[in-house]
Amino acid sequence: MTEVVARGDRELVVTRRFAAPRERVFAALTVPDLLVRWYGAKGWRLVECAFDAAPGGAYLFVSEGPGGARMVQRGEVRAVEPPVSITISEVFDEQSYPGVTLITHELTRELTGEGPATLLTTTIRYATAEGRATALRYPMARGMAESYTRFDLLLEGQP
Repeated sequence: MTEVVARGDRELVVTRRFAAPRERVFAALTVPDLLVRWYGAKGWRLVECAFDAAPGGAYLFVSEGPGGARMVQRGEVRAVEPPVSITISEVFDEQSYPGVTLITHELTRELTGEGPATLLTTTIRYATAEGRATALRYPMARGMAESYTRFDLLLEGQP
């Protein structure tokens, strides 16, 4: 289950537990060949993906959705400690809110009765409170849940 919680006036915290070791979860967050297999809400897919997961490295996601809609997001890696955490900046080419967003993924190793698991905690910090309010008007929580369902399938070894 994907949980999205507002914190303060500029942050969203998204959590999801995956039934996989954190090394596999980290790879799925940073390796282009894996990202194209899960990233995007239902009806959306990455048609171009580049990700240099080193400090100062850049990434580019070009998504295509219903009716040929396109969305381009890009940024740079601000900090990385594989497989524990990665912080990236994010800007959309056609962004509807001001400033640069910072996204930190933290991966916590867990052991369940069914084997290794990873708690992914993603903190999204918008440049302004208005930016977060704008993002919340979109079906973001639904889109992330749909995307993470595909993430689960990838981690289970399904296409």
